[in-house]
Amino acid sequence: MRFVVLLAIAMMSGCAGPRTGILVMAHGGSEAWNRDVEATVAPLRADYEVEIAYGMARASTMSEAVERLEKKGVRRTAVVRMFISGDSFLKPTEQILGLRDIPKKKMNANSHMGSHMGGGGGHHMEPVRRIASQGSFMLSKQGVGDSPLVDEILLDRVKALSTDPTRESVLILAHGPGDEAENERWLADMRLRVQGLHKLGAFRHIQCETLREDWPERRINAERRIRAYVEAGNRNGGNVIVVPFRVSGFGPYKETLDGLTYVSDGRGFCPHPKMTQWIKQTADALLATR
Repeated sequence: MRFVVLLAIAMMSGCAGPRTGILVMAHGGSEAWNRDVEATVAPLRADYEVEIAYGMARASTMSEAVERLEKKGVRRTAVVRMFISGDSFLKPTEQILGLRDIPKKKMNANSHMGSHMGGGGGHHMEPVRRIASQGSFMLSKQGVGDSPLVDEILLDRVKALSTDPTRESVLILAHGPGDEAENERWLADMRLRVQGLHKLGAFRHIQCETLREDWPERRINAERRIRAYVEAGNRNGGNVIVVPFRVSGFGPYKETLDGLTYVSDGRGFCPHPKMTQWIKQTADALLATR
């Protein structure tokens, strides 16, 4: 009886541990793009306090999301970075959350951080600043593209489009970074993820490509290579299936492939039950740490 009373007192005093929550970081895009992410996160809301911060490590949206979580009593937050590469925006995210020092040299508000690692070229970003919070953060380091769960998403996407693998080539197409070494890591991860497609049959060929979308000089060569692949795949009675290796949507690939014949439903990884599972598994692993 005494043990039960003590346990009740401990729980009332907050000794049962701080409340936990999940902050999902997502690139963000069109209304349809964001809806796909919302649909992926929605099943988790029954069991977790969840907020989404859109943008590429934007202090403003992250601060707003953290504030909403803290108003719900959350004090320990699993920050799940829903980016293809684990390199994407990692350093600025650590700085925003207070997990890494920000250099005293002020960042230019108009600077670009386009290599997805905080380097030069690419996306327009906000200045990095540490957000105000009394809570603690556990930050994911792996990208979506590192997860074997993506294998099953790609399998479902290709299966829905394939009619005769012996006549079909499959093009898996991703955004890609500017840095050459990082780009090779993207491609290596993508090649691992597509190995399971052979379960569907003996395709003519399976190719992984990155468009290098934010780097014009690299993009020109990538577009030539990608278009040549689709043209070759259509010869001798062949068909080409194009699947985006993206969190959501088809990106700029419709324009890139303009005038070519191919099959695609334009669907990225979201929404899909395996993406919901990925968020859950990533968050649970983070929250299990001390």
